[in-house]
Amino acid sequence: MHKRDLTPFMGIEYTGLTYADLDRPEVFSDLVDALHQRDLVVVRGIDLTPPQQIALASRLGNPVPFLLADWRHPEFAEILVSSNEHRGGRPVGIERVGHFWHQDSSFNARPSAYTVLHGVNVPQDCGHTLFAGAADVYDRLPAAWKTRLEGLTGVHTLTKQQRIGPEHVGLSIAEAQAHIARQHPAVEHPVVRRDPHTGRSYLYAARAYMHHVTGLDANENEAFFDLVDTLLRDPAHTYTHRWTPDDLLLWKTATTYHLATELAPGVSRTVHRISVTTT
Repeated sequence: MHKRDLTPFMGIEYTGLTYADLDRPEVFSDLVDALHQRDLVVVRGIDLTPPQQIALASRLGNPVPFLLADWRHPEFAEILVSSNEHRGGRPVGIERVGHFWHQDSSFNARPSAYTVLHGVNVPQDCGHTLFAGAADVYDRLPAAWKTRLEGLTGVHTLTKQQRIGPEHVGLSIAEAQAHIARQHPAVEHPVVRRDPHTGRSYLYAARAYMHHVTGLDANENEAFFDLVDTLLRDPAHTYTHRWTPDDLLLWKTATTYHLATELAPGVSRTVHRISVTTT
């Protein structure tokens, strides 16, 4: 086994591990500690069956079925299949998931604590995943913004990203948004939070899954989201994960921003994702 820091601000990579190695308590404990301290763990080239991925996730907490039942693994409800492949004329999974900066499931009243993602069929020259640390983003906020945001609450919602389904046919855009809002009511979370594992303050806010920050006017909200977007786009403060076959990625959902990049035409990609709660 070998491990190394991926960047100065987040991430640890392990190589030379097998599933049997992770079954050893001392190895798994080392991985969990790395996850808690560095937000993102990459295990290169580890061959996993779906039950093995679920078993690993279960050692972190409680795997929960994905919100949209149509895209769950046909045998294992805990696994979301994200894929652009088709078999027998039917899609294998849901396409184009998370092509924007976000923190997983912030639109839930009780977001999942961890994400466990396994590369089943992954290209190596496109379809990368970008990561940024929420504590690092907070550290780079101007002092005036840190003061302004302290104690404020963000309103998180799925209405911007929820896909239009058959139940929305015939509705106006406003009616469809209202229908989605009733299905998935907005929730509130503090904008500035403290990581219980590291003690660091971090930013819990992203344009894609938020409506506004309560206490900021419309212009201030727009300026805030623009600032966050600018900080997230800084290549000196992002990690680009270039997938290799069977990579396993684990991250803390609250303290880790990420974004899926586009695939080249004709390139296929399938990954298995599990969301894990701890309550």
